[in-house]
Amino acid sequence: MTPTDLNKHPIHIGLGATAKIEPEFTGGMEWYEAYGARHAADGAEGRLVNLFTFTESWTGWEMHPHGDEVVLCVSGAITLIQENADGSLTQITLSPSEYAINAPGVWHTADVTGEATALFITAGMGTEHRPR
Repeated sequence: MTPTDLNKHPIHIGLGATAKIEPEFTGGMEWYEAYGARHAADGAEGRLVNLFTFTESWTGWEMHPHGDEVVLCVSGAITLIQENADGSLTQITLSPSEYAINAPGVWHTADVTGEATALFITAGMGTEHRPR
């Protein structure tokens, strides 16, 4: 086996403790739709592991209804913003090696000043998006 760049090829962790190298990430919604189709049989137990470098704040919100999402800061700083059930917001600024968990159903977005890299472990089934 040869090394694989997580920046380009996310990993799918599936049933039976399997790990699959995913096709090159394009950044578009069509990539996520194809990912969902490839791993639909894993249902809510499947996890997408990917690494992103951000140079600006997110332009939208997202929510994962079927499981927790781990957000681990690798470099820089990222401020995770979670929308609580009552509409209030919680802000959590992560530095390298720090992580936060987005609980199922919690809408979240992020602010970045400068550059930051984060590792995501996501229960992606049924993920929803909305503009910020």
